[in-house]
This record gives sequence, structure tokens and C-alpha cells, in this order.
Amino acid sequence: MTEREPVEITSLDCDQYPTLPWSRPRDFLAAGVGMASTSFLGTTRPDGRPHAAGIGPVWFEGDLYFHSSPGARKARNLAACRLCTISVRLTDLDLVLEGEAARVTDRPTLEQVARRFHGVGWQPEVVGDALTAPFNAPSAGPPPWHLYRFTIHTAFGVAIAEPFGATRWCFTG
Repeated sequence: MTEREPVEITSLDCDQYPTLPWSRPRDFLAAGVGMASTSFLGTTRPDGRPHAAGIGPVWFEGDLYFHSSPGARKARNLAACRLCTISVRLTDLDLVLEGEAARVTDRPTLEQVARRFHGVGWQPEVVGDALTAPFNAPSAGPPPWHLYRFTIHTAFGVAIAEPFGATRWCFTG
């Protein structure tokens, strides 16, 4: 998969700062900077109520990947509606990503993403079409854990350090 570039970039800054380059958040995500802090996945319950859960995503080939126990609320919500958000505070940028998450079951992607998780201190192994490991977050539930690919449709960034600005990046036409 090739990393995508935004098809539309819009300044949201009332002080008229220039738009922020997509490379600013992308490079932080790709390097794993900020992933030590909690990212939040926002989903919608079948009855329409919102749900948020902490996740530890990794960046791979232009998408974020995260895992969930099949019985967890977030996994059940995603089974009903793939549309979701991920919010994270990077070193110098607050970032909200809108998109959709789909379960990944192909072994080559599972293995590549498992190696990315190894790089941030979690040591999952691929078993069948899921991940397992000797430990995980206490709220993760028992293994195996399903892997999800989050594809970004729109991103919103607000710089909290110079150069300042607020920008929307759209990845779909």
C-alpha cells in the first residue's frame, strides 16, 4: 500500500496562520512519537450513543493499526459501523482523525504490523487470523485480539507549538 497525500488542505485558523503541512503529523505518527501517550478511538454504539476507548495504534504504510478483543465494546461497535475517529496529542499538535476501521485477517499484513508493535514495546505473535501476546492492557480482555486498519478520510490538526495553525486535510474527494 502506498501512503496517500491529502487531496484538499484548508486552513481553519482565525488568525490566518498558513496551513500546516500534512508531513508534520504524518512524520510524528510514522516515528511513533506521541504513541506513548494514549490515543482514543471514538465509535458509535448500535443505539447511537458515542463510545471512546484508549488504544495504542501503530503507523504502517499510511494507515494506523490497533487491536481489540472481539468481545470488547469497540469491536462490537465497529462490527455494526466501521466509521470512527482517533484522537491523539502529538508532541506539538492535537490531531483528530476521521475515517473507518476494518478488520485485518491476511497473514502478511498481520505479521508486518506485529513487527511494528514490537518496535514500540509490545510483543504480539500472529496466531491464525489474530494476535496474541503474554500481556496486554488490563482492559483488553483475553487473547486473541483482532487487528484493525484505520483508513483516514479527514484529519484536523491544531498546532500547540510554533509554527501555529489549524488545518483540515481531506484524503477523499
